[in-house]
Amino acid sequence: MRTYLFISLISIFVINAQDFDPKWLNNNPARNIGPGGMSGRTTAIDVVHENPKVIFIGTASGGIWRSKSGGVSWKPIFNDQITASIGSIAIQQSNPDIIWAGTGEGNPRNSLNGGFGIFKSLDGGDTWKSMGLQYTRHIHRIIIHPNNPDIVYVAAIGSPWGEHKERGVYKTINGGKNWRKILSGNLNTGAADLVMDPKNPNKLIAALWEHKREPWFFKSGGENSGLFITIDGGENWIEKTKDDGLPEGDLGRIGLAFATNKNNIVYALVEAKKNGLYKSDDGGKKWKLINNKPGIGNRPFYYSDIFVDPKNENRIYSVFTYVNVSEDGGKSFSELMPAYGVSNGVHPDHHAWWIHPEDGDFIIDGNDGGMNISKDGGKTWRFIGNIPVAQFYHISTDNEFPYNVYGGMQDNGSWRGPAYVWKTQGIRNSYWQEIAFGDGFDVVPDRDNSQFGYAMSQQGNVSRYDWKTGNNYTIRPTHPDPDVKLRFNWNAAIGQDPFNNSTVYFGSQFVHKSLDKGLTWEIISSDLTTNDPNKQKQSESGGLTLDATGAENYCTLIVIEPSPIEQNMIWVASDDGKVHITKDGGDNWVDVTKGLKGLPEGSWIPQIKASNKNKGEALLIANDYRRFNYEAYAYRTKDYGKTWKRIVDSSHVPTYTLSIVEDIINPNLIFLGTDDGLYFSLNGGEIWKKFDSKTFPTVSTKDLVIHPREHDLVIGTFGRAAWVLDDIRPLREIAKKPAITDELFKLFEPPITYTASIQQPTGSRFGGDALFNGTNRNYGAQIKYFYNPKYLKDNDLKKDSILLKIYDNDNLIRTLKKKSPDKKGIYKIQWYMDEKGPNYPRRKIRKNNNEGSGVQVKPGTYKLIMQVGEIKDESSIIIKPDPRLKFSKKTIEDSYNSGKKLENFIETVNQVSNQLAESIIIVKDFEKIMAKDTSTHKKHLKLSKEMIKKITGIQDLFFGKDDKRQGIIRSPKENVLSRIRKASYYASSRPNGITKTENILINQAKNELESALDSVNSFFIDDWKDYQLKMEEIDFSPFKSIKNFSLK
Repeated sequence: MRTYLFISLISIFVINAQDFDPKWLNNNPARNIGPGGMSGRTTAIDVVHENPKVIFIGTASGGIWRSKSGGVSWKPIFNDQITASIGSIAIQQSNPDIIWAGTGEGNPRNSLNGGFGIFKSLDGGDTWKSMGLQYTRHIHRIIIHPNNPDIVYVAAIGSPWGEHKERGVYKTINGGKNWRKILSGNLNTGAADLVMDPKNPNKLIAALWEHKREPWFFKSGGENSGLFITIDGGENWIEKTKDDGLPEGDLGRIGLAFATNKNNIVYALVEAKKNGLYKSDDGGKKWKLINNKPGIGNRPFYYSDIFVDPKNENRIYSVFTYVNVSEDGGKSFSELMPAYGVSNGVHPDHHAWWIHPEDGDFIIDGNDGGMNISKDGGKTWRFIGNIPVAQFYHISTDNEFPYNVYGGMQDNGSWRGPAYVWKTQGIRNSYWQEIAFGDGFDVVPDRDNSQFGYAMSQQGNVSRYDWKTGNNYTIRPTHPDPDVKLRFNWNAAIGQDPFNNSTVYFGSQFVHKSLDKGLTWEIISSDLTTNDPNKQKQSESGGLTLDATGAENYCTLIVIEPSPIEQNMIWVASDDGKVHITKDGGDNWVDVTKGLKGLPEGSWIPQIKASNKNKGEALLIANDYRRFNYEAYAYRTKDYGKTWKRIVDSSHVPTYTLSIVEDIINPNLIFLGTDDGLYFSLNGGEIWKKFDSKTFPTVSTKDLVIHPREHDLVIGTFGRAAWVLDDIRPLREIAKKPAITDELFKLFEPPITYTASIQQPTGSRFGGDALFNGTNRNYGAQIKYFYNPKYLKDNDLKKDSILLKIYDNDNLIRTLKKKSPDKKGIYKIQWYMDEKGPNYPRRKIRKNNNEGSGVQVKPGTYKLIMQVGEIKDESSIIIKPDPRLKFSKKTIEDSYNSGKKLENFIETVNQVSNQLAESIIIVKDFEKIMAKDTSTHKKHLKLSKEMIKKITGIQDLFFGKDDKRQGIIRSPKENVLSRIRKASYYASSRPNGITKTENILINQAKNELESALDSVNSFFIDDWKDYQLKMEEIDFSPFKSIKNFSLK
């Protein structure tokens, strides 16, 4: 019987998890916190010629962004597609609502991202449709026929990781419904460039490129590379060879450019045994070498593009690590804009370049740091700092208030920035700080003091940083034997010991251990990789142009994961597929790789996450896309790796996996990062759901961390910078009890909330639209609840408002009311940590359906009761003072009591003002009646006018004189409310309790109020009573009972 019950519960659990709709999370989207100031690789640019304020850019892994303001503001418009990697963009200039996007960046370095074919928009980029070519993987060029937009050409460079036939030049003649390959080479050869004669759309020149990338090696060049010309729209092609003036032997990557003003002039930047710039004066028939000096470019595999000024065929730009310009047709080059050593530098590593066809001074540059715009031919540049497409490899956090997010970026160093700020407006670029140089990877803040920590760059260059002073120093491990060469991965392994903050681990082919925060090291393992000598020839990597940067270093350790609950137990993994454990701090190591069933031998193991609940338990991420295998792999072990259970495969997610994290409380809740975005499971990995694009966009998701204090999911993306999904406890509760989603509502336990002091932003108060503002966390308590309107219908219940009642013990202090949602999902109510306050006094009576805001609550625990109709749910919330400040209990009590006293003053004024306002209404009602017979009621009309004047004079005691002159009016005389406001301002802002100053101000307000109350009481006892008696001569009596007023 028990077994049957257990199986039934599991079945219900799986069904509920399967039925969970990710759109239920859309009301609480993840926050993009930036940075935007250190942006990321921009790969494609196109602009509407007739309206150059409309700009589209494609990024390596951050999707497509559009500006309609000439680059002032930007919007991501590719969030909901299967890929965020863009290789090319082309606008149909005859109808700029039609846009083509080729996915998969065309710069095949080790960190490139792949795509899924070509997409088309018919509405200016608002929506997109896949138009095929999914298996080309990387599309570097799109050309639209200028006279027949149904004809489109595509240059598919293909994947460098594998041999496949879906690469080359493709053509459609029906707007993308069908495609035909019109030029190709072997399975390693794709189309690296494609240009069209500006005056003859049937003439195209294509560059085929044979290249192959392995995880450990790269080879550019081969006999299938070459330059090809067609004059009949691709039906026939002629290859240009050494007989036509091109270099002899194998060729590599070739960049091409026509001179638009003289279409007989064509340039080709050719990778060969000796790289060179070639020029044709007859439209490509014959070529001659113009320049083979270093100024023409370097690293052709990463950038080999050349552009010609539209009005000057001799002004050409070579776009590579730097941008060099020639004014003499390529014979000589000079640097166009500096990068380093100046205050106005432009980020190096350029991948995209656009020149306005009618104005050669208008240039847009895309590089590894984002994009820049010039309107004077490159003399000056404006950096676009509000496109947050940084590529984070890793993410981590500290425990400060507010806590900070750390991570290293591709080509852009290591950074530190706030997860949220206690300031107005958003998270600005100026709040982020680069704390270490180089390509950034893992950043590990020191748990003893987060001013310090460890930051990595390529080839094992790890440093100890000090973000406050910049006093950084290298701590890269060395080997005691000078003849032993250490092998460090481009993105090496690092781990901080959970039991000893001075102990840190670092990975080469060995595990290195330091007991003094990196000053000295010992080796505690043998070589834990395959140590394959055939995969250790990185000094020869590159092909025709060597590129031994260390990016292909192999047979190295990339994961070191100490167990947080078992001292001396460490997980280690390598880039060549090895997984080892030690239970004794490194004295003995056990290979536990064999149990990973279904995982190809030699796969990349980028993450292992040791359980914080059970010894011997861990989650493991593996991928093999670097060998052209895009399967998804994730595993769990519960027995130290003796056996592994696969919990993710390609039936769960369409792309390869990159990161994983299990909830720190509930093991049923797991988050998974893949190349196409973020997934979650509510049942321990049985069923996976992708976050809807309104909650989190499609983007390569490299790393995931759950903040232990605030229970936020912190997300490091490779293409959309850093994100925070605030407070995952609702998902945790649903993973614990899936049936929650079938109830009318569920009130979740909210996070601890702090009565923080709020500052103005730094640098400038008003930023306009060009200033990046990462989404800040809302101030106050964020109280989340699940709501299911279907429950009402199913149970024949009437729709009702949501009431949230807040209690201090059994004393109701606040009631918040909210309209019940129309859709099922998780919602939130914001409470500003205030009690119910008095309605603020006014001269006229106004209906107020909402409670007034009162004093700030004292720190403590408050009961929350949510109610819809007769249905209730209960939780509690903890309020704490600003952790950055020191408050005594007396200070808090004094401030609270003073606030309550002043609220009593305001409530008294409110009652008085209402009675005075009602009295004016009574007088005016009399006037309306008497206006029908003014001759009879002349005396009474006069009395009424005098009475209104008297009441107004009394109101002036409270509100000040009602000055109706235009302009900014300031009364020279204090009144009751002005004195209360002044006392309240002082009393509420004193950090060390109420002082003599505040007591004086409070007494002044009290005295002013008591004096005014005397006038009010005297008026109603004498003047109003006398008026009432005289007016009762008229057969109409709207009078109400009156009261005398005094302070309680």
